[in-house]
Amino acid sequence: MSKRLPFAPLAAAIGLGFSLIAGSLVAPTVAHAEGEIRIAEQFGIVYLLLNVVRDQNLIEKYGKQEGIDIKVDWTQLSGGAAVNDALLSGSIDIAGAGVGPLLTIWDRTHGKQNVKAVASLGNFPYYLLSNNPNVKTIADFTEKDRIAVPAVGVSVQSRFLQYAAAKQWGDKEFNRLDKYTIAVPHPDATAALIAGGTELSGHFSNPPFQDQALANPNVHVVLNTYDLLGPNSPTVLFATEKFRDENPKTYKAFVEALTEAAEFAQNDKGAAADTYIRVTKAKIDRAVLLKIIDNPQFEFSVTPKNTYPLAEFLYRVGAIKNKPDSWKDYFFQDAKPLQGS
Repeated sequence: MSKRLPFAPLAAAIGLGFSLIAGSLVAPTVAHAEGEIRIAEQFGIVYLLLNVVRDQNLIEKYGKQEGIDIKVDWTQLSGGAAVNDALLSGSIDIAGAGVGPLLTIWDRTHGKQNVKAVASLGNFPYYLLSNNPNVKTIADFTEKDRIAVPAVGVSVQSRFLQYAAAKQWGDKEFNRLDKYTIAVPHPDATAALIAGGTELSGHFSNPPFQDQALANPNVHVVLNTYDLLGPNSPTVLFATEKFRDENPKTYKAFVEALTEAAEFAQNDKGAAADTYIRVTKAKIDRAVLLKIIDNPQFEFSVTPKNTYPLAEFLYRVGAIKNKPDSWKDYFFQDAKPLQGS
């Protein structure tokens, strides 16, 4: 369990943006027939493919090709724990979260609801940031530091931090830094890190929030996940086997929509930047956003890349009980199998 901060100073600094989340979950509902899909996304450029799908009504477009009218419902949550709970409660059909939450829920539902990933949302480096000049590596964090992550112990950022800790101190110490982590949504954590003056001195971020924070000279990179694991797909979409099997036309329309969105985002970065601003209403300069999106390390793709090392690690340290033989165990294999890893 992570230690909790004296929360009042931090709450004042970040304005308690958790109101974004309040009321997002609806009461569990029974399985519905073809023609409806409820999707949960989170914050950041890593969800750009969903922004494109939404902006261009691509699910509706491919639904019509399947002969059905599809009603699409969009929900925004923060943290893999909240997303996983929503999926298991029946509040959503498609969950958008990191590979960490995926592996947790895949393991938890193995042989039952059989939750698996539908597709990747692309390959992006995530940065662990700090505004503490004394923190140069993860070994420099102390009891005085707090590190913001979307969900303590479950989010892919938490799992990356554990992976790094295991490399630093050995597998038995994989959760050594967990006690310094707290759950804060990316927008709020970014604001707190830039403002300074609170207990929060670290943030395991994602784009564009990490780039916005680094515009402040007091913020620096402590860890780059590409240095830790190599290029990888940190964020994915996943669903229950029941939804996939009982809604084949809706599911197919969703996959086709994602595929078109990935081609659009990868091939027209300017239009992709415009879509992100239009859909998320983000207060970010277009030129700045375009520079972020045009990062050669970014790849918008539905094909997963380099996810298995984290899965193998989580099994090795006992964080998941079921050992996947390969990435194909926790991804659905459809008519056009993904050539991922």
